[in-house]
Amino acid sequence: MNTEPVQQQAVAAIRISSLKQGLQGDSPEAQKEQIERFALNRGIKVKKFFIFMESASKEEQPVQEAIDYCKNPKNGIQLFIIKSIDRFTRGGSYLYDHLKMQLEKHDVRLIDIYGIIGNQDVNTLEHLGISYNWSVYSPTKKSEILEAERAKDEMRDIMTRMIGAEIRYVRMGYRVRQAPFGYVNEKVETPHGKRVILKPHPEESLWIKKMFELRSRGTLSDQEIVDQINEMGYRTRKRYVRNPNDRTKVVGERGGKPLQIKQYWRFIQNPIYAGANIEKWTQGEVVKSKFDGLISIEMYNLANRGKFTLVQNGEEIKLWKKQLPEWQTKKLINNPKFPYKRVIMCPHCNKPLFGSASRGHLGKYYPAYHCNKRGHYFRVTSKELEETVESFVKNLNFTQEYIDSLKEYVVTQWKERVESKQEDESIIDSKIKALKASAQAAADKIKYLSSEVAIKYLEADLVKAECEVQELEEEKIRRKKTQNTINMEAVMKRIGYFLEHLEELLIDTANPLKRAAFFGLIFDEMPTYADLSSGTPKLAPYLALKRDLGGNLVPFGESGGTRTHDTKLKRLLLYRLSYGPVVKTISDNRLYFGPCLFARQKEELIIHS
Repeated sequence: MNTEPVQQQAVAAIRISSLKQGLQGDSPEAQKEQIERFALNRGIKVKKFFIFMESASKEEQPVQEAIDYCKNPKNGIQLFIIKSIDRFTRGGSYLYDHLKMQLEKHDVRLIDIYGIIGNQDVNTLEHLGISYNWSVYSPTKKSEILEAERAKDEMRDIMTRMIGAEIRYVRMGYRVRQAPFGYVNEKVETPHGKRVILKPHPEESLWIKKMFELRSRGTLSDQEIVDQINEMGYRTRKRYVRNPNDRTKVVGERGGKPLQIKQYWRFIQNPIYAGANIEKWTQGEVVKSKFDGLISIEMYNLANRGKFTLVQNGEEIKLWKKQLPEWQTKKLINNPKFPYKRVIMCPHCNKPLFGSASRGHLGKYYPAYHCNKRGHYFRVTSKELEETVESFVKNLNFTQEYIDSLKEYVVTQWKERVESKQEDESIIDSKIKALKASAQAAADKIKYLSSEVAIKYLEADLVKAECEVQELEEEKIRRKKTQNTINMEAVMKRIGYFLEHLEELLIDTANPLKRAAFFGLIFDEMPTYADLSSGTPKLAPYLALKRDLGGNLVPFGESGGTRTHDTKLKRLLLYRLSYGPVVKTISDNRLYFGPCLFARQKEELIIHS
């Protein structure tokens, strides 16, 4: 008669919190080796191993799959082996008790290799030969519950230390997550130890910069910008898709797709590209990052066109979304009915004039600029002040030195745009070269493969790469066929026209607030109304009155001047030029307004003066 005991069947659960822990900490191989030795010494046969690579602190426990396997009577499982309770769950005593009870209902005993979980139950009524559910208990139940709570507390302590430190570093301007598109993470030595900052990605950063540059110009629609970025070879990042039940297995691949319009808008609105970070960990506050952005704050604001605005004051930086703060909107400071009230000063106190409309006896309103709240009284009607401004502007002229400087500035800007186009072409060339190298590598691999599945996938990659190369080659040919033909002589004539007719810049602008702002740029110091009337304000050095009482040209201001006025007025002239010559696209007969340096570069252009 055979009296050998029947060998017990078991399953073993191995769990690690992340792939990084599996590589550097309590690896699955180490846990499996310990469980196998434990089972061998006790004559237990491990029928199946379950490996889980995810946290056990969630509501949905990863070991539930292994428990469901034990519940099936066809599998014939009597034991469920774990290394320790914290490898079984970190959800505390409640989840531990819930999971263990599922096993006990199907006569499966949970055991650990450290012996915390007892193997025997005690019946307090055993001496009477009677048992109830309440009379049978496990002597180690309390220690098991304490160990489960300790595992949960340990998880809380670990997460508090790790997440707390990460939040603190994020608020200091460092990076703790995966790098956003356009950047790569890089560890550098800092006063706070070795920390992670963002560096421009060698390829992705060029696409991001181009998005902002094209949108800040304002000459292309968003869809046209997206199409142009895709023509430069844009593709989303590729990432692996892993089996949710076994994180070690790769089941697919995602990414490698062209840019879509909604993703493009997310890129444009993200302040991280201007070196600023805002997220949950910063509690809605904008933090100046410890790394330079891919673009300037000024370009970010131009690209977002007022929907999002970054304002920097020293190290402090703020982000305004749509609605401006109260101090910018209160009392309608920028009133289009009185545009000059913050530009022209009171002749008595040299402070900005007020603007309002008083009501007469017959109910008619009389708009005027005035200063009557500072111990004196001054009032001039809006019509009279605007006529004074118009008369003064018509008597202004640019110095020849500034005219030459401006024309040189326009040519420089145009050359920069041409160089930018050449950079785009070089990006296409490098993309073609990389794709050809990838196709050649795939072709070489096929020679040494015998698996039909592997050959099939490589052939698909090869065909895809060849199609992309063909598309880029066609785009390159099309760009060469549609080279711009810009008549720079016509552009210079147009600039000369505006310089000779300054009133079209400072008076004929449709928006009264912009008109007043442009008017303020021609002075080194804000003029009083008396200065305008007498023709004696302090002008910027590049301007002069056409004639004095003796008929001679009279310059104002000191030589050298301020660079701020000079730069702003150049922008003003380029802005006004954008409403001057008409740029016509021959290929589709669509009209674009602006000088040559605002025109699309990928199609043949003609300028009509």
